[in-house]
Amino acid sequence: MNDLDPRTLRRHVLGMAKAGNAVHLGCAFSIIELVARLYARHMRYSPTDPRDPQRDYLVMSKGHGVMAQYAALYELGFLDQADLHGYFSDGSRLKGLSDAHVPGCEVTAGTLGHGLSVGVGLALAAQRRKTGQRVYAIVGDGELNEGPIWEAALFAAHNKLSNLFLIVDANGFQAMGSTDEVMALGDIEGKFAAFGFEAVTVDGHDCDAIDATLERLAASAANGRPKAIVAKTVKGKGVSYMENVNAWHYLRLNDDLLRQALDEIGATA
Repeated sequence: MNDLDPRTLRRHVLGMAKAGNAVHLGCAFSIIELVARLYARHMRYSPTDPRDPQRDYLVMSKGHGVMAQYAALYELGFLDQADLHGYFSDGSRLKGLSDAHVPGCEVTAGTLGHGLSVGVGLALAAQRRKTGQRVYAIVGDGELNEGPIWEAALFAAHNKLSNLFLIVDANGFQAMGSTDEVMALGDIEGKFAAFGFEAVTVDGHDCDAIDATLERLAASAANGRPKAIVAKTVKGKGVSYMENVNAWHYLRLNDDLLRQALDEIGATA
């Protein structure tokens, strides 16, 4: 597997956002390291066929963070420059939300709360077929407001889906404010543990910690418990004027802001 440089992925996200005059930069940047490590070190997939029936699945339930996944898929050769340069334009296959028509994307997301249920179904099917496939589902912390998340969690625990890895992007914000302001979540790790998950909290930007956590949880698959990783992240991570500024859920880049962002992440235009 190829290592993926988070700086390179951020550069691609900036390029897509500028090309498409698009939003959702902050919520893509918070999951860059998670996506990079999953593809580089932990997921099983074909280097030539993103729809390989034996692949592991990355379900972007937090569909508005999909630019991070698109950037990784480009680095892996599943998307091309025309895809990135045409992001969010008329006729493009790359939309602002995860779309299952795009090779490598497993779910059509946008209405939050539903992607995890798709991931749970994939995990159940893999369990019954005894394929050894794993499902990694990334959800936002604001998405935990949605009832279907907890229905899916109950179902996963009841069916002992130890091949399900739920990853919460806990950046502390959602579209209209902080999670504490909109609907306080309390102890997220404790909640999933109470639902029957093996749950841990990790720094979502520490690649070594991400790797160690995923390896440890994979090694405990025999305990029959689904896994929950609460990844503490920073919305807009990597660009000073975006970090923890929730307005970058919706703001767009201009030339000056793009240049500053590229300078800060150590990338070139």
